[in-house]
Amino acid sequence: MMSALWTAASGMIAQQTNVDVISNNLANVNTTAFKKERAEFKDLLYETMDRARVMSTGSKPVNLQVGHGTTAVATVKDFGTGSPEETGNVLDFFIDGEGFFSVQGPTEETNYTRDGSFKISITDNGKILTTSDGYPVLDETGSPVTIDVDLSKLVVSQKGELSYTDDDGLSVPTGQTIGISYFENRNGLESIGGNLYKATQAAGTPVAAADSTQTSLINQNFLEASNVKTVEEMVKLIVAQRAYELNSKAIQSSDEMLSIANNLSKL
Repeated sequence: MMSALWTAASGMIAQQTNVDVISNNLANVNTTAFKKERAEFKDLLYETMDRARVMSTGSKPVNLQVGHGTTAVATVKDFGTGSPEETGNVLDFFIDGEGFFSVQGPTEETNYTRDGSFKISITDNGKILTTSDGYPVLDETGSPVTIDVDLSKLVVSQKGELSYTDDDGLSVPTGQTIGISYFENRNGLESIGGNLYKATQAAGTPVAAADSTQTSLINQNFLEASNVKTVEEMVKLIVAQRAYELNSKAIQSSDEMLSIANNLSKL
């Protein structure tokens, strides 16, 4: 009976984790380029009270086993592309593909993001393209993207090449291209907040667009919406809540059965 208490408790803990993940998805329904997550679980150790066997006098075709609950093992991101939203802002960019923008993160190392809502920051080295938090956006060589032209004339091609329109209406390249990187295992990336990801050994070595067989197109004046589907998450939340309630009922039932068993000794 004590096994039932611990098993049901593990179910409640697991569903609390599930609710935490779902809540984070719903909280970020309007976060640019946010990728929804789902919690994954595994069953725990089994107690085998009688094994399946074959004997000359007869056989037992199935095992007699009792499980000991569940536990959360991973949260997996869904990197499905969110829908493009037109903003009309020349510094907003939407990646149509599996690539990531490269940015110089808070610890001076290269981080990665799908959030293309960039800004202009004035530095000692001129005007550079940055994230909303002020982290420099990097070009394909790993250097900050500099923009010393009138923003109204700035044009970024679908390959990320920067150019501007001169007074004669001609396109003049600046010589810089926004850096795009790819990963063999995107689910191995580590979320560090601020719409940034950190490369890990599990994700693999980042591959520059020039060295990759994959293709991503950059669309100027657009942003990627979150891929969270509110109705879908609400249904998951209801299921998780019901599972949590059922596990709590199992604990109550086990407690009542233990109470009955204890009272038998008083008869």
